[in-house]
Amino acid sequence: MSDTAIVEDASVQRILVIKLGALGDFVLALGPCAAIRNHHPHAHIILLTTAPYLDFADASKYFDEVWIDDRMPWWRLDCWLALRRRLNGVGFDRVYDLQTSDRSGWYFRLIGRNTEWSGIVAGCSHLHDNPDRDRMHTLERQAEQLAIAGIETVPPPELVWVTAEIDQFEIGTSSVLIAPGGAPHRLGKRWPASSYLALARALVEAGYQPVLIGTSSELEVSQFIVAGCDGVKDLTGQTTLLEIAELTRVASAAVGNDTGPMHIAAVAGCRSVVLFSSDSDPALTAPRGKGVTVLRQETLADLPVDDVLAALASN
Repeated sequence: MSDTAIVEDASVQRILVIKLGALGDFVLALGPCAAIRNHHPHAHIILLTTAPYLDFADASKYFDEVWIDDRMPWWRLDCWLALRRRLNGVGFDRVYDLQTSDRSGWYFRLIGRNTEWSGIVAGCSHLHDNPDRDRMHTLERQAEQLAIAGIETVPPPELVWVTAEIDQFEIGTSSVLIAPGGAPHRLGKRWPASSYLALARALVEAGYQPVLIGTSSELEVSQFIVAGCDGVKDLTGQTTLLEIAELTRVASAAVGNDTGPMHIAAVAGCRSVVLFSSDSDPALTAPRGKGVTVLRQETLADLPVDDVLAALASN
């Protein structure tokens, strides 16, 4: 259905969902997105997100359209005006702001106060005004936000809808996925590459195949591990999000930093060990799923390899 068709058919409820990223946050928002779809079964629902999540979001079938937000700089007035025209051209009946950031708050100002809005921006119709919201885990926080908007039931995130061809990667049940990277601007969230190298060597010695996953921006750390350990398979920068989800269904376990692929592994049901430093709080953002173990050390350089191996063995 085109934008024009939506506008012309007044009987169709028009819903906008805003969720821009990052990956872990996007995965945690899958349950709320499913709840919105269930609550508005006949509506035309549009997701506004960023380019990395386009195929992933489209495959979920929670949305009728996926729009890409180029996250234009604040000073590009022409881009902001173009976005306002596009948003107001649809005539949304309700907006669910699952991003709840300063940027998405400005989108409220672009659309105007006549549209129902679930979020935290002052003046919106369904205001999530709990002063403790920033001390809640993302899942509980978004469930409470949606309850205020009349959506009482929010399922946990799930990935049962994922399908992807992964035979080309030759991954078996003896594989252990390793996500050694993370956001380049938050290096304190990373366990040292040397620790991951020691972990990979121990896994190979125990008869497992370490498989490195992540984005191409994390090639430096993966290349360091590969150079120091025979038997490692490096898929860094070679997989889509859908393929990562499929890989986690096959692998024996996954271990990594507080980063997006570990959220995928947890939701997909893969035994997971997730490493946290003082740079992030698992009480707020930890992956949720069966078989998830969280290890937290104020400085991850102080986390012993043996502790990670023990968590993998007991998980």
